[in-house]
Amino acid sequence: MIYLPEKCYLEILRHCEKELPNEACGLAGGIVEGDNKYIKKIYLLTNTDASSCHFTMDIKEQFAVIKDIRAMGYQLVGNFHSHPSAPARLSMEDIRLAYDFKTTYMVLSLMDREHPVLNAFNIDRDRNVIEEEMEVFKL
Repeated sequence: MIYLPEKCYLEILRHCEKELPNEACGLAGGIVEGDNKYIKKIYLLTNTDASSCHFTMDIKEQFAVIKDIRAMGYQLVGNFHSHPSAPARLSMEDIRLAYDFKTTYMVLSLMDREHPVLNAFNIDRDRNVIEEEMEVFKL
C-alpha cells in the first residue's frame, strides 16, 4: 500500500498541470515498512525531453534528490510522470524502461482535466505490471 499525503498529491498535480502540454516527472522519498510505503517528500524534476509523449528526468536533479533523500534518512520510494492525453497506466515504453523492481511507478492522467487520475504500479523482473493500492490522506 502507498500512503500519499494530500499535500504531496497536490504538488504532483500542480507540477503536471504547469508542464502541460508536456509530460511532467519527479521522484518520491519516504519510508518503507514491510509492504507499506509512506511518501514524505515529492521532488519535482525537469523533463529534459520537453515532450508531450516522453520524459527523461534531468540527471543532475536526480543526483541532488538522492543526496537529499539520504540526508533526511528516507529512501527512494517511487517516481511519477504525467500522461497529458492518455490514461493513468504504464505505457509499453514505461514498462520497457523500468529498471527498479522495488520502486513504485505513479502515472497521473490529465485526459479529463476536471477529474485527474493518479495510479501506482510495480513492475516485476518479468515485466508484469501490478497495480498498487494507494491512499491519499489529509494530515
